Amino acid sequence: MVTAATDRPGTNWAGNVTFRARSLHRPTSVARLQELVVRSDRVRALGSGHSFNRIADTTGDLVSVAALPRRFEIDAAAGTVTVSAGQRFGEFTGDLDAAGFALHNLGSLPHISVAGACSTGTHGSGNGNGILATAVSGVELVGADGELRTLRRGDPGFPGAAVALGALGIVTALTLDVRPSFAMRQTVHEGLRGFDDVAEVLGAAYSVSLFTYWSGAGFDQVWLKQRVDETPPPPRWLGTTPADGPRHMVRGADPAHCTAQGGEPGPWHERLPHFRLDFTPSSGDELQSEYVVPRAAAVDALRALDRIRDRIAPVLHVSEVRSIAADDLWLSPAQGRDGVGLHFTWISDTAAVEPVVREVEAALDQFDARPHWGKVFFTAPTRVGDLWPHLGDAEHLLRSHDPEGTFRNPLVDRYLSR
Repeated sequence: MVTAATDRPGTNWAGNVTFRARSLHRPTSVARLQELVVRSDRVRALGSGHSFNRIADTTGDLVSVAALPRRFEIDAAAGTVTVSAGQRFGEFTGDLDAAGFALHNLGSLPHISVAGACSTGTHGSGNGNGILATAVSGVELVGADGELRTLRRGDPGFPGAAVALGALGIVTALTLDVRPSFAMRQTVHEGLRGFDDVAEVLGAAYSVSLFTYWSGAGFDQVWLKQRVDETPPPPRWLGTTPADGPRHMVRGADPAHCTAQGGEPGPWHERLPHFRLDFTPSSGDELQSEYVVPRAAAVDALRALDRIRDRIAPVLHVSEVRSIAADDLWLSPAQGRDGVGLHFTWISDTAAVEPVVREVEAALDQFDARPHWGKVFFTAPTRVGDLWPHLGDAEHLLRSHDPEGTFRNPLVDRYLSR
């Protein structure tokens, strides 16, 4: 028998979305999850709640897979690890490192669930690093018929499976490519003036993040995450100054929450994220938007944003610029092109932020800016169809696996119903 719903769904992490689902379920076995899916007319998976729109919502049943039995299975010969979908990255990357392996990249928060992050196209940074879902070589899920199946890299339609917006089924486990573990160091540099050096900066380390408040020329901070075998930049690199102590990218916030800086060596999983796992954010006093433009257009896109800085700055906590390698995943923000993500962490005031988001979208539209699926955006469905050439392929895949729309919701229908 299906486990009863444990409580009402509540809100997302930021509190700007109150879920409309009738109940939230936390099955403790795959068998119970299968029963729930078969009995439900509408069901969606809820990850760690770090999306800022209604991508996880449903009027039916919400289900968290965090209580499913933990899986952590390394296949050294194949170069993979299989993990349960509801685990947060920070809950298994330490074990992976202890076994001598690493993932290619991580997001800024180690608190996000692996399946939720991959299914929405979440990414880290680095010219040579694809989004987190590019590591996915296998997706185990419960389909609309309640059957457990696995889609593997090389199967027909697999490019639409790793980033599927939760509409392919309820993911129970992911198999991820791994590589040998590596050590890193992180340094912060301040005062990068102007945009002319952005291309050089983004290529200066394994992973790079540039931060600005849009209150002056250029960037206030540059975070370089280098492998220990990479050469550190000189003290006055590109006119910047090394930070004289730990920094948080948000003004006034405690840098103790951030991963170690100052060039201190450490394992990959403790340097690639911006934040420490033991700093557990319970609620987010913020909204977020992000747009990915072609890497070749990054400087022009930044200059376009600079022209509306007076509109951006009053409602902004901080803006981040990161680089993403091209991939072949149909709904990826970097599908078919190297990209640069232009991220905005806004104040928690929807009425004040929404008109500014629309202005940002208008400024970036000429650069074919793709919105992040899990953040606040207003891009028209017709425009989304232009921005993702394989949107029709993704829609066909989802319809073939779920013809009755069990896993769909209004957001998915809005953008994948052409």
